[in-house]
Amino acid sequence: MPTTTKKRAPRKKSATRSTTKKSAALSKKGGPIARQPQPVTLITGGTGFLGTHLVRQLIEAGVKGLRVMASSVPTSLLELGVEAAPGSITNAEDVKRALEGVTEVYHLAGRVSREREDAHEMMALHVDGTRLLCEAARGAGVRTIVLASTSGTIAVTETGEVMPDESWPPPLDLISRWPYYASKYYQEQVALENFSGRGERLVILNPSLLLGPGDERLSSTKVILDFLARKINAVPHGGLSFVDVRDVATTFRCAMQDGRHGERYLLGSANWTFEKFLGRLERITKIQGPRLSLPKRFTVAGSKLVDALFRQWDMASPVEAEAVEMAEHFWYLDSGKARDELGFAPRDPAETLHETVVYVRENFIGSDAFKTAANNR
Repeated sequence: MPTTTKKRAPRKKSATRSTTKKSAALSKKGGPIARQPQPVTLITGGTGFLGTHLVRQLIEAGVKGLRVMASSVPTSLLELGVEAAPGSITNAEDVKRALEGVTEVYHLAGRVSREREDAHEMMALHVDGTRLLCEAARGAGVRTIVLASTSGTIAVTETGEVMPDESWPPPLDLISRWPYYASKYYQEQVALENFSGRGERLVILNPSLLLGPGDERLSSTKVILDFLARKINAVPHGGLSFVDVRDVATTFRCAMQDGRHGERYLLGSANWTFEKFLGRLERITKIQGPRLSLPKRFTVAGSKLVDALFRQWDMASPVEAEAVEMAEHFWYLDSGKARDELGFAPRDPAETLHETVVYVRENFIGSDAFKTAANNR
């Protein structure tokens, strides 16, 4: 009986060897096996009033790869996993280093001051620093910048008879009087000129006066401290708009996702006369507000005269002449565009005012910080 030879089954290729070769090929081609660097979000000025709230909201939302650029970053943020990028927005090397691996930027760095001697510093920070950032961002491949400006570049009038929106022409004759607002207007122009190429998106947010808890430097909430310290002696004839800093931080996050390139968005939750604003503070604090109301021409001229005399005597002035002049204007605005496009939904302004008062009382009244701020006029 003849013998038959059983056919041998074809040898299977080693799965391990095959996978190894495939992995190597994918790695060489930069395929999915190759580890890609994690995209980084940069927040300039992330240790300020708005910046602190924004960083904490981003962390709570689970955003990874957060980097904060500031002169110094507190340990409390580092412990939350935030990367520090110490440096100045006006230093080219600092900016270049901060932008490594960055895909999106929240640009909040700046300074708020009503002092004319600070005009040069504010122009350097807001205008020169922003130009430097935008130019470096283009080279680094950044896709989106959300810029923090102020409603004062658009929404300020002498009579309060209109409610400006984003289409309102910038009142250059007014804002050119005040260095802070002038520097912020030119900051917007520089950003639009230097970050507007293919694949680049610039969104500008223009919040009004920021109130709420957490203003450790009293950069925005000093008016509340002044009221509590009985430093406001007369009722201005103008009006103001204000908004909760926490609602603004939320809208910045929405703007990063949905904001349109080259567009501005005004943010405000209340348009009140100063008489109404001070009256609400009186009800909340149980501290009697000012009753005196002088004619506008005497108020502004008198404050400038007093300020000039004290400066001539090389003494701290008891009045802020520019603040007095600004309070005789109306800073009302229409936030309809931000509501429609960014989902801006501010909380009750009475809640904001109450929580600001609570914060200032708990953190400044009776402390050395309170005494210093109250006397530093």
